[in-house]
Amino acid sequence: MDIRVLDSSDLNEALELVWTVFSEFEAPDYSAEGIDTFRAFISYDCVSGMLADGSLRLWGCYIGEVLTGVIAARGPGHISLLFVSKEYQRRGIARALFAVLEEYCRASGADAITVNSSPYAVDIYHRLGFISTDKETVTNGIRFTPMRYAVD
Repeated sequence: MDIRVLDSSDLNEALELVWTVFSEFEAPDYSAEGIDTFRAFISYDCVSGMLADGSLRLWGCYIGEVLTGVIAARGPGHISLLFVSKEYQRRGIARALFAVLEEYCRASGADAITVNSSPYAVDIYHRLGFISTDKETVTNGIRFTPMRYAVD
């Protein structure tokens, strides 16, 4: 398992993985508006712009030459993407990606990591040590539960 920072040359592959996993596991919980909102957020132009201006940092987990999962952070401590390919789920990849992000946040001086978890991922984030900070809400069709993780 090799986790590394991704750049624009890795972006198409990473966004394809995100869209594939979202479509299967998360889209069924979203309205058409929510799916469109998410699709716009993960467009190449949007994500490449955030990578270029430094507002987003993206890591990928590789097993051999296969990209198996991605995690992205906005600012010093907000997870905006965490996706693992179906065939690689339940192998510790999300936990390993999160550990890299946690170290990055710690080094950046963040005292907490936040996420707006999809309904599908709430239990996953609880297992990683996050606590829900409010009830589920919907914004622009995106269903999410705000969560927080204290960085030690």
